[in-house]
Amino acid sequence: MIIIAGVSPKTKILDQNPRRCPLCGLHQAYFKRVDHYLSFFFIPLLRVKKGNPFIMCDRCQKTVPEFEPDISQQTGDRPKTCHYCKMSLDQDFKYCPYCGKRI
Repeated sequence: MIIIAGVSPKTKILDQNPRRCPLCGLHQAYFKRVDHYLSFFFIPLLRVKKGNPFIMCDRCQKTVPEFEPDISQQTGDRPKTCHYCKMSLDQDFKYCPYCGKRI
């Protein structure tokens, strides 16, 4: 008898609202998380590890930590952050695109 089992990653989109990608400028960046599942005959059955959420652009396939050096190089000064969720923002934002609160 042969049993095919293993642990495989599965990407889950946490928020369906697209955000603007700092690199390509398109609204195709989404909150995602990579969870690892125990699979039996290629069917995910049980989540064994919950991943950390991150923002990833569907067009250029870059994640937010990869954006940070590019943002600081473009603006030349320290990026603005939200007082509520502590996410980096553009200088001209009046509302946070991550939590929706007024800055």
